[in-house]
Amino acid sequence: MSAPGQAPSAGYAAVFVHEDVPTAEVDRLEALHRPLADSVRDLVDATIRTTVEDEEVRAVRAEVDALVARLRARQLDGPAGVRYNAEGRTWSWGNAVVGERNAVAPPLEVVRDDGLVHADTVLGAAYEGPPGMVHGGVGALLLDHVMGVAASAHQRVTLTGTLTMRYVRSTPLGPVRVEARIEREEGRKVFVVATLGDPDGVTVEADGVFIVPRWAV
Repeated sequence: MSAPGQAPSAGYAAVFVHEDVPTAEVDRLEALHRPLADSVRDLVDATIRTTVEDEEVRAVRAEVDALVARLRARQLDGPAGVRYNAEGRTWSWGNAVVGERNAVAPPLEVVRDDGLVHADTVLGAAYEGPPGMVHGGVGALLLDHVMGVAASAHQRVTLTGTLTMRYVRSTPLGPVRVEARIEREEGRKVFVVATLGDPDGVTVEADGVFIVPRWAV
């Protein structure tokens, strides 16, 4: 983090990138690449669940390797980062929770509703910890992201300071919902409370302190 009064460090500056790309083009690219990420997400699930014969596994691997080579013919170097244009449109296609191009992301579509931030998604085999249950770290990942969105209030940068969770019960694989809201603010500290749950109710409770960095004030 930068010292008081300073601009963001070089590390932060490297991943917040201004792009001279019209919003309509950003939307077009998202619509083009989202189905590819969906297909790769399906591939991950199929890779976990498949019981096909050995030779079929080898053949599929060869095809996948060939596809990877085609996509790597042109690619970004380093982190995908957060990008923005002059119209105020931002995109973070590599984000581990909401990245439109990231097949590791569930993905989560975060909604703001009168002070409450929430998101619904379905977690399958790729997010399993205990048999049939969501990995505890995955729950923490989703909560941290949605709580950060709540803390930012869509108009400021906030970074996670502390995150405390209480696992009420195991979260089954399947549909889940994350909800978060700001509880209070003290200077540059934003206190957020949140829950993760399934259709039967809350499975994880969380509270966190999010910090507005000095360079963002």
